[in-house]
Amino acid sequence: MSIRPSQQMLKRSFITMVIVILCLTLVSTGSLVNIMIFKGEEYQAKASEQQLYDSLLTAPRGDIYDSNMHLLATSSPAWTVYLTPNGINNLDDAAEAEEVRKTIAEGLSTILEMEYDDLYELTQKKSYYVIVKKKIEKTTVDKIREFIVENEKLKMANYIGLDETTKRYYPNDTLASTVLGFVGDDNQGLAGLESYYDNELTGIAGRVVAAKDAKGTDMRFSYEKIEDAKQGNSLVLTLDSYVQNVCEKYLDIAVEQEQIQERGAVIVMNVNTGAILGMAVSGDFNPNEPFALSEEDQKIIDAITDEKEKSTKRSELLNRQWRNKAVSDTYEPGSVFKIFTASVALEEDLVTKNSTFTCNHTYVVAGRPYHCHDKIGGHGTQTLQQAISNSCNPAFIQIGQLMGNDIFSKYFSAYNLTGKTGIDLPGEAAPYYHANRGPTELASSSFGQTFNITPIQMVSLAATSVNGGYAVTPHLVEKIVDSDNNVVKTFSNENRKQVVSKETSNTMRSMLEYVVENGAKNGIVSGYRVGGKTGTSQKMAKILSTGNSHLYIGSYVGIAPIDDPEIAVFVMLDEPAGANYYGGLISAPVGSKIMADILPYLGFEPQYTQEELEKISVSVPDVSGEEISAAKTRINSSKLTYKVIGKGETVIKQLPEAGSTVYNGGMVILYTEESETQTSTVPNLIGLSVNEVNKAAAAAGINVEFSGSVSSKTVLSYSQNIAAGETVSLGQIVTVYFRDEASADMTERDVDEQ
Repeated sequence: MSIRPSQQMLKRSFITMVIVILCLTLVSTGSLVNIMIFKGEEYQAKASEQQLYDSLLTAPRGDIYDSNMHLLATSSPAWTVYLTPNGINNLDDAAEAEEVRKTIAEGLSTILEMEYDDLYELTQKKSYYVIVKKKIEKTTVDKIREFIVENEKLKMANYIGLDETTKRYYPNDTLASTVLGFVGDDNQGLAGLESYYDNELTGIAGRVVAAKDAKGTDMRFSYEKIEDAKQGNSLVLTLDSYVQNVCEKYLDIAVEQEQIQERGAVIVMNVNTGAILGMAVSGDFNPNEPFALSEEDQKIIDAITDEKEKSTKRSELLNRQWRNKAVSDTYEPGSVFKIFTASVALEEDLVTKNSTFTCNHTYVVAGRPYHCHDKIGGHGTQTLQQAISNSCNPAFIQIGQLMGNDIFSKYFSAYNLTGKTGIDLPGEAAPYYHANRGPTELASSSFGQTFNITPIQMVSLAATSVNGGYAVTPHLVEKIVDSDNNVVKTFSNENRKQVVSKETSNTMRSMLEYVVENGAKNGIVSGYRVGGKTGTSQKMAKILSTGNSHLYIGSYVGIAPIDDPEIAVFVMLDEPAGANYYGGLISAPVGSKIMADILPYLGFEPQYTQEELEKISVSVPDVSGEEISAAKTRINSSKLTYKVIGKGETVIKQLPEAGSTVYNGGMVILYTEESETQTSTVPNLIGLSVNEVNKAAAAAGINVEFSGSVSSKTVLSYSQNIAAGETVSLGQIVTVYFRDEASADMTERDVDEQ
């Protein structure tokens, strides 16, 4: 007999089922709520990570151009090599996975010049994206692609990927490297303009989002979304590549010639606008390989055995080569600072150009003696103009005492010597000075010691003193443009602050021209009116700490054309170890050479005196192919001499070549027959007067081109561009450099002075 469930049992079963269903529904709903709401973003991210490939598209940095739109820095295509280890980890066949790992490690370690073990370790990581190496160039990328094709049976394309990015490139190698700076692995600016203008140069990154399968393989054709990268803005500099090249060339020569131990710096600036046309620091680097040391510095590192000491020293040397000495280092300016003292005294009507001061070699302030560099009785009675030309310390101490600390401090601040200039470069150093100068501090400050300023402050000070009295803000960027060459921002030179009057500025120009003509003669530039001031300062802090008393800085600032000033050239040579250390002997000639090269280039036409016309070089005419008689006539009419080699009637070759410049009265060799070029041995042309050089050159059958001041009877040659003893073609041109051996710029102090 079957027992049928009662109505009550059915009812209970139904209720139980409903309760169970409700409970299951509530649990499911709760789980869904937890997944979709409370942990929705977390699970969505995990799903996207498993299903989507998300890659950033690097935005190219903006370019950097010089003032003539010559490219100084740009971004070129590069690639990032990456692996998808999870694709290997998900392989069902363990032996196949191991073969893939070994093949990748072996192949990429060879192509990328990396360690096998490091590559193998990367293939074992639990990730869908592992970077192997950044900034790979196309030649290397092509090798990787060949490797992928060669190992197609292992499906290498599933595990090795290439993301296109950019690499910073500096086409001129070391040119202006300390100004331009460099970038890091992620294209972020780390030094120089690259760092200062990093926000402007950095673009906006794009993105690529594409589908991938369960093994991590890209399926970009299934789904792909691209957001294009936007290039950064570009910089157009005030810097001129030609001027920069000239600065670096002559600075490097001086550093080697004068055995400079602590590098040197050159700044060329427009005195009216503050625009920097050139800024060179010796011991520069290649921003394409910023972490590579010079050969000399690398030898220092190689000689160190302790690894910790080696690492510390390497960091020190790298920072030294990156450091912009013109902006980031301070120094005691010495006598070149007398420009400031004279300007302030004139502005405050404390002195006139013809005020007189007496120098008896020693001048005592608050019981402390100060000495003049003229040790034989001093300069006697002299005008202000003569005092600045003589660079007489006692005279300027007297001027400093006349103005007192209040006036000195007022203008020290007005000339912006109490703070930074605001130049658009990182790492500008702050000056160091005594806020409350006593009598002895004021005495020393009046001739440029007991305080520190930067080279960029010194050249800015000089510019203000000659440009009508207006303070200028030195700057390197003329304008910022976008990728379509639209101007985003320009440098404004409006609202200039007037520090001294036009009358004071005019007087300073007159006196600085007098200085070059009578004192700093090595600053003379043939064909141009130039003003300037030299300086030689002792490095007292280092002298006291090391006991080495032969530690000097030689400097010079030149202005041209001094009657209507536009260009200032500043030269500083730090710690010359050679026989000479006065700024007038080692720095002024560098300034003169730079001006002689850049002034004609910048459009300033030379205007020679009759004396200069008799000594300047002349251009060799082209007489090749002419009858010998006609050639002789043309050579003579050019105020040159000639020597005929051969018995032919026509000139088939000439030396020097047409268009070369040689000294007035130089010799042109005329070949009338095919024969071997005759040679000569270059004589020693150093330490000679102008006439002695001419005689020695003529006797050797070579030509000379003079550089530097040759207007004074006391000048002597100090360098030649082709060494004595070298064999050259008859008629070869040898450049001989001259300077006046007298100097009047030593700010002598007792070594124990603090």
